[in-house]
Amino acid sequence: MFSNEIIASFNELETSLYNYISQNSEKVAYMRIRELADETHVSTATILRFCRKLNCEGFSEFKVKLKMLSKEQKKTIVKSSQQSVVDFFERTLKGDLEEKISEAARLVSEADNVIFIGIGSSGILAEYGARYFSSLGKFSLYIKDPHFPIHSKLMFNSVTIALSVSGENNFTVAHLNQLKQEGSKIISITNNKFSTIAKISDINIAYYVTEEVFEESNITTQVPVIYILESMAREIYKLNH
Repeated sequence: MFSNEIIASFNELETSLYNYISQNSEKVAYMRIRELADETHVSTATILRFCRKLNCEGFSEFKVKLKMLSKEQKKTIVKSSQQSVVDFFERTLKGDLEEKISEAARLVSEADNVIFIGIGSSGILAEYGARYFSSLGKFSLYIKDPHFPIHSKLMFNSVTIALSVSGENNFTVAHLNQLKQEGSKIISITNNKFSTIAKISDINIAYYVTEEVFEESNITTQVPVIYILESMAREIYKLNH
């Protein structure tokens, strides 16, 4: 409800009102408009303008949305990752994951250069992937800056491996588009095959686990990604030896 764009549009009084509501959301959800005006030392007209900026017709609609937001936040529970991992490996035995890994491994084994990209936890795993591949004889780079200068010789016969849970990260999408235009083949590892990153890839490996978010941080288990990366690296080693 409170997007960065909306917060940036608040004037001084509206920012003060926003700060009070953020710290007292459960209380505000049951207050009358006059009570909130008295508590925050603003006029009821200011509160109504504030509500309209949040696409609410009035204070009553705003309170309904605030209650819904509070309920959603309360529902956020950090679950055990055991079930997600078990489900993933059960699907692995039944599906075509191993075929996808083998297909990606063949593409990487024939490439002269391998580049890993990713952001956040995916970036950490991208760096791990580059190190793991290099340890098994396929030298790889991890690049986190989309403006990092890459010599044209490195782009010739290269493969880029992109990691993203959602497959919609704007930074990674922009980076991939740049690399794709320069001739690099794209392999992506995402949580589903219908995402933007999956669609612009030459090969997509999707692992499908329940996506979890806690306090705006994505805490989806990354065990499947590690399994895919290590399986691919070992398959590349076999192909090269």
